[in-house]
Amino acid sequence: MKIDDIDTDYETVKIDQVGIIDPLTGAILFKDETVEFLMSGFSSEVAGFISGFLEGKREDPPTIYRLVEQICEENEILLVKVKVYESGGIFRANLYFTGKKDMVFRNFRASDAIALATYYNIPVLVRKSMLKKIQERLN
Repeated sequence: MKIDDIDTDYETVKIDQVGIIDPLTGAILFKDETVEFLMSGFSSEVAGFISGFLEGKREDPPTIYRLVEQICEENEILLVKVKVYESGGIFRANLYFTGKKDMVFRNFRASDAIALATYYNIPVLVRKSMLKKIQERLN
């Protein structure tokens, strides 16, 4: 499958809300057309970055995000999408880059991948089977 192919196993979601559960823990509420999906258990610091990026505050990103930006510029590639999935009860993500060459970086922390997606204003996709499980619990 090529990077720009549509993957029918994933659904694009929008970040509806970002919050802090306690001083150490952040949370994101995602929405698609039919279900809300809460992801928590990551640092409140990352939640703060995501919130700032959503507000357009991109002047002083964390060093690691600037590193990704510099690598992309040097190699003439762009981060174009992030796919979130569950692996062993933990949320993970694949990052999809395209440009001079296509690359997929697999099995990264979902919170950082979502922060990068927010920073670059690119789609966040979630595995449909995860959304279906949530929808079944609501019914």
